[in-house]
Amino acid sequence: MKFPKFWRERTFWFIILIIFISSTSGFLAGVISSNYFYQEFKTYLQKLNIQIPEGQKIIEKEYIPQTSEEEKIIEVVNRVSPAVVSIIITKELPVIERYSPFEEFFGEPFGPEFYRQKGTEKKEVGGATGFIISEDGMILTNKHVVIDPQADYTVLTNDGQKFSAKVLARDPGQDLAILKIENNKSFPVVTLGDSSTLKIGQSVIAIGNTLGEFRNTVSVGVISGLGRTITASGGGFYETLEDVIQTDAAINKGNSGGPLLNLKGEVIGINTAMSIEGENIGFTIPINKAKKDIEDVKKFGKIVIPYLGVYYAIIDEEIQKKYNLSVDYGALIGWNQVIGTDEIRRTEIAVVPESAAEMAGLKRDDIILEFNGEKITTENSLAKVIMKYNPGEKVVLKILRNDKEITIQAVLGEKSE
Repeated sequence: MKFPKFWRERTFWFIILIIFISSTSGFLAGVISSNYFYQEFKTYLQKLNIQIPEGQKIIEKEYIPQTSEEEKIIEVVNRVSPAVVSIIITKELPVIERYSPFEEFFGEPFGPEFYRQKGTEKKEVGGATGFIISEDGMILTNKHVVIDPQADYTVLTNDGQKFSAKVLARDPGQDLAILKIENNKSFPVVTLGDSSTLKIGQSVIAIGNTLGEFRNTVSVGVISGLGRTITASGGGFYETLEDVIQTDAAINKGNSGGPLLNLKGEVIGINTAMSIEGENIGFTIPINKAKKDIEDVKKFGKIVIPYLGVYYAIIDEEIQKKYNLSVDYGALIGWNQVIGTDEIRRTEIAVVPESAAEMAGLKRDDIILEFNGEKITTENSLAKVIMKYNPGEKVVLKILRNDKEITIQAVLGEKSE
């Protein structure tokens, strides 16, 4: 006998329900009974002074560094990161709209379309890095980061707090600037090291706001070169930087102005540029070059730079031979070296008008051999020597003019921003 389809379906689901209830009941009964017998069995064993071992507890262990260097890096990053800040650059930009002059008559765009400004809007135009050098919120960064006087600058700390910041000074001679957080609270600070004792191969740590997006990104490497001369450019900024540190620690866009640290956690440089052509080649301004700027701002409220007022190229053995010069050292006035080559070219201006050099009587093709008794060489450039003095100081220059040595006195001027 065949049951109707309706009853067959009802019977099938009824059987499934019975199986489910039986299984569930059996599982619960098993759990309850096993727990009951376990407790009874445990009580019985305890009467016999036999302990049942408890289940193991999983304890999360703190990461243990595998080497002493790794331990130092982690410690340095944890200690210094609170004093590293992201600098957000914003600016009022014009809002441009497209319009049709006939739209108001026809109710829809008709005929030629034009563009016009409809007010302005504040937009983020860039991001970089800086680090706090005083408890009242002074920040050291690159000049090219805060080069725009029309922009606004906001500081974002490692814990997410935002503060407006004011540019106190831009160094007219090198890619350095100092900002001040406009707030009266106390901030964590970095420790400044000594960049005069650096060695090639020395381990270093870079911290920065990579790509203007990933703040306090850490990269590790070594010092791969010292005393480099580079030409840095970007965003309308162009400057020749002497005596900079080369490192293979990643220096990416947005890292500008961040600290380069040694394994003691001391700042030994300010990250400033990367090589576009090469890989893992970054450049850092030695921290000792910034110490005078910091003291000047604290003392005078500005950066005071001594200024002679000449354009020059440093002579070495290759340049001496190539251009048939009588000496293989000194600063040749009125010439500039083509970066990365042993070539020099004449400058449009040799001596800046109304400068200390012009008033002292320096001329094109003069060679400055010594500056106050210091020999001018590729390792001891004129710019490096001048920075040891202050505006208004009188100095003695040994000059080679037409193959004759003469002595000239000059009173150093002050370079404006």
